Amino acid sequence: MILVTVGTQLGFDRLIGIMDEIAPHLPTPVVAQIGAGSFVPHNMQYHRMLEPGRFFELVENARVIVGHAGIGTVLAAEKYRKPLIVFPRSAGLGEHRNDHQHATASALTSRQGVCVATDREELEQALRRGLRSELRLPLGPNPGRSLLMAVARFVETGELAF
Repeated sequence: MILVTVGTQLGFDRLIGIMDEIAPHLPTPVVAQIGAGSFVPHNMQYHRMLEPGRFFELVENARVIVGHAGIGTVLAAEKYRKPLIVFPRSAGLGEHRNDHQHATASALTSRQGVCVATDREELEQALRRGLRSELRLPLGPNPGRSLLMAVARFVETGELAF
């Protein structure tokens, strides 16, 4: 199963629309948490919101997670060692008030197990890699805490240090 999540504060119709177009061509079902968006998917199971317990159950069972560049999604993927495809919102398209998600995505590009996509073609390529398990997370201690600290440092100072 592929889990798509856009967070709890805003909808993200562009991402949900693209995933809805791609979903029938994927070898595994897609479940999406779509938030407050106006686009209603036809080709994947969806929920506007998910209780935390259900969300983490879906994360644990997902083969790949596709999400906006929210830190909660990033940390959940790392905690459960799931490949993550980050698809950041764009302020220029009216999806957010600024481009901090692009900055977060840029800071994550060198992280093992994380791939950044900004359009349908990149998303499809990343999904193929993720479903073939080419997006692997490192073994060993969970790096979530160090990632959280690095992202917090980046948000506060603009310094990229992983």
